[in-house]
Amino acid sequence: MTWKNTLQRYGTLSMGLHWLMLLLLIAVYASINLREFFPKGSDLRLAFKAAHFMLGLSVLVLVSLRLYARLSAPRPSIIPVLAPWQQRGSALMHFALYGLMCCMPVLGWLLLSAAGKPIPFFGLELPALIAKNKALAHTIKEIHETLGTAGYFLIAAHAAAGLYHHYFRRDNTLTRLLPQ
Repeated sequence: MTWKNTLQRYGTLSMGLHWLMLLLLIAVYASINLREFFPKGSDLRLAFKAAHFMLGLSVLVLVSLRLYARLSAPRPSIIPVLAPWQQRGSALMHFALYGLMCCMPVLGWLLLSAAGKPIPFFGLELPALIAKNKALAHTIKEIHETLGTAGYFLIAAHAAAGLYHHYFRRDNTLTRLLPQ
């Protein structure tokens, strides 16, 4: 298997980035949801929140690599070819997912900045992007949480579409992203 995409299959780099992003997104969502099981102010709750922040910023790093890989290499063809409405739906879904993966970490960074909190990143403290502003922090938090909820639906729809293509259309959409 090659690192680079071909017209028939995704390369190891694209496959690895895709599945690593899935694992990273699972960890991001798990860390913010698992914190709820611990009392406010407890060490474990704070650890889960810090993990959420750091993993979320890791999404920003990884999505940058994914975008570079996606834009610099050919995309394997889907066989049999999709109907035009399915091609548009696929493009819209990928645009929404990439938008989510780009916007959510930036919103999280802005939220911490506006709340006047430190921005941890694996032993580093990143600079604030904006000045402390409690009202703005509240607004950003609402947007971040709403988009986070929408993310569940986008990710589920993306997975369901992959399974639909594999089991019902019987095309190569999913197998292009799986090791041979």
